[in-house]
Amino acid sequence: MKISYNKLWKLLIDKGMNKHDLKVASGVSSASIAKLGKCENITTDVLLKICESLNVHLEDILETIDEEEK
Repeated sequence: MKISYNKLWKLLIDKGMNKHDLKVASGVSSASIAKLGKCENITTDVLLKICESLNVHLEDILETIDEEEK
C-alpha cells in the first residue's frame, strides 16, 4: 500500500495555485514539497500545515492506493 497525493495536486489546480504558492501559504520547505511530488514519506506536521493553509482535511489531500494501482 502506498500514499498518493494526487488529490492535493487536483485541489491546487482547482484553487489556481501551484507548488510555490502552496509552499508560501503553508510555510513548509521546498524539500517537503519535493517529497510530496515524489510520493515520498512526509511528517504529519507538514500534512497538517498544508491542510490548515488550504482549509481542508487530510482525506482531501491524500489517499492510499494498492501497489498494483500505480
